[in-house]
Amino acid sequence: MPERSPTPVRRPPLVHRAAQVLLTAAVACAPLAGCGDGALESSPAELGSYAGGGTTPASDPDGRGTGGGAFPGSGGGTDEPGEDPDDETAGTGGAGSSPGRPPEPFAPSPPVMPRLTAAQYRNTLEDLFGPDLPRTPIEPDTNPYLFWSIGAATTAVSELGVEQYAEAAFVVAAAVFADEARRSRALTCAPAAADDACIDAYVRGLGRRLYRRPLTEDEVTRWVAVSRDTAEGDPLRGAESVLAGMLQSPAFLYRIEAGEPAPEADGGSRRYTSHEMAARLAFFLTEAGPDDVLLDAADRGELVSPDALEAQARRLLSTPRARAAVQAFFAQYLDLGRLEHIELDPALFPGFSRGLVRAMETEVRLLVDDLVFRRGGDIRGLFSARRGYVNADLAELYGVDAPGATASAFVPVTFPEDTPRAGVLTLGAFLTMNAHRIETSPTLRGKYIRERVLCQDVPPPPANVNLDLERAEGDPPTLRERLEQHRENPACAGCHAFIDPPGFLFENYDSMGRWRDAVDGYPVDATGDLDGVPLNDALDLAKALSTHPRVGACITRQVYRFANSRLDTRGDRAALAGIESAFAASGYDFQSLLVALVRSEGFRTLAAPEVLP
Repeated sequence: MPERSPTPVRRPPLVHRAAQVLLTAAVACAPLAGCGDGALESSPAELGSYAGGGTTPASDPDGRGTGGGAFPGSGGGTDEPGEDPDDETAGTGGAGSSPGRPPEPFAPSPPVMPRLTAAQYRNTLEDLFGPDLPRTPIEPDTNPYLFWSIGAATTAVSELGVEQYAEAAFVVAAAVFADEARRSRALTCAPAAADDACIDAYVRGLGRRLYRRPLTEDEVTRWVAVSRDTAEGDPLRGAESVLAGMLQSPAFLYRIEAGEPAPEADGGSRRYTSHEMAARLAFFLTEAGPDDVLLDAADRGELVSPDALEAQARRLLSTPRARAAVQAFFAQYLDLGRLEHIELDPALFPGFSRGLVRAMETEVRLLVDDLVFRRGGDIRGLFSARRGYVNADLAELYGVDAPGATASAFVPVTFPEDTPRAGVLTLGAFLTMNAHRIETSPTLRGKYIRERVLCQDVPPPPANVNLDLERAEGDPPTLRERLEQHRENPACAGCHAFIDPPGFLFENYDSMGRWRDAVDGYPVDATGDLDGVPLNDALDLAKALSTHPRVGACITRQVYRFANSRLDTRGDRAALAGIESAFAASGYDFQSLLVALVRSEGFRTLAAPEVLP
């Protein structure tokens, strides 16, 4: 290939004629019904929005945006705790319909057209051009309903975000073309001119990977023209401009899904195209764009078949990217991001450190990997199994022997019967991130159980209620008594009667997860209940959750939302019921859940576009 000095990084604003040509092509018309490729300033909200959005910045220390008041677990939002008024399965744990009643017919939802999350953006580029690409800031992710994928479908790109995507595009393109090894992964020939057959092949190959479909002939013509008009006598410079332009195109930054008529459609419903399914499958299971194997299958039209999708899903689940994607799901589902911001009073909690918090998060990730990829089995055991992964610090915290554990080495342990640990809810991560700086919080711990584990609604507290329960002169001596006093306020009684009883079950664990029998000389009362069933402690709760019908249904529901980048609706109930049934039949094997979801109508079909009068 021709040798040349690396192209200087060009950053926006872009003022010369070549850059103007480049950006004109980057926003040229794409195959979305009645719409162009769309300038970034205007495309996000119009291409994909979900009513009732709201945002939570990725930097939000609580990581708990609720999207306009609905709790992040259900997305429903109700006046009374526990039940979604539109949920016929309330109280049953089912994801589909009430016992004895057939589910409503499945009704597909409109496409939401999410933007790539930060992880999807960077993973896609690393798969194409190799690791360790330069990183510049891009539009931050949001999680209005637990998941970045939903935030990517409900928020518009800011003006700053447009500039950041442009700058990132030029920085990445410059890095790729300054490195022959990276450049050769996309440009496999030596162009003699900026618009010759080599550039034509480069445009087609690069566009296929970035746009996740073959380019139209008009698109090829436009991008070859970009190369010619920006080359300034250097074919490689023109090729670099093509890359910088494609990286700014909404066809790359957004998953534009219009679908096609389904052959068996009744009433005009649609299915995602084979290429759209390649992208949906890849971003769901690997958090990256489709590889060549997937795109080849899409070119053959295979990915409209559930059997073909299952085969590809099982192939992808064997890759390192899938392990990382599963970890990303559980990190968001379990809210592990909040651990980064935990601070405890060092005088009250000696031994607490950032290293200990990192070990707590690592333990949860190792348990997830064990249950999903290594040993497999019932994923509900995450909340009930007597297993952990400890380093030396965690072994000391839990009071267990762990031969081989060091500050950096984690070893699996099975907690003996006399050790009060069973499931992640009795381990350090959950206990620490659902506590206050100086004392525990039965309310936070109970709220987490309701929302995250059981997918039940917990309305926000009234605006005029004092939430400070720190002990003052004349207050009852124990936190439990102060909470019971707090519940005498009629505005607080309903919610606290719902969330505090399961939260009290964890009172034997302090704010960093240490076991305790007394607080300030007063014996700990860790009794409580779950939906009226009396329980003695957190171990009783773990046993109850091991077979609780809502646990499997909640995991199903959350994976469905994560995969579809939206909340579920009434029309999804039949699909959710079918997925949950397959999940249960597999013994609640998590990989089987992912495969069942990929095969379902809820993942493969979309509503017909509205016809305006």
